[in-house]
Amino acid sequence: MPRLLYEVVQHDEAWAYRVGDVYSETFATRGEAHAAAEQAAASHRLAGSDEHIEYQDPQGRWHEEEEDGDDRPDTGVADPD
Repeated sequence: MPRLLYEVVQHDEAWAYRVGDVYSETFATRGEAHAAAEQAAASHRLAGSDEHIEYQDPQGRWHEEEEDGDDRPDTGVADPD
């Protein structure tokens, strides 16, 4: 199961959280950014419904799969001092 880490960081003269290279909107305080990161991480763990998906791979081939709605990542929040 993948692990996603929501990291609270300073960004654009404010606070935000990021996952990998993607930043959230900015927040006035670190506490607000931390609370938003906790909420996003918790939401990401919620199960959804099973879905039929279709996608094209880098070689141009199309694939069809059934995606299990219970296959959710492990998430956490890092907030360095």
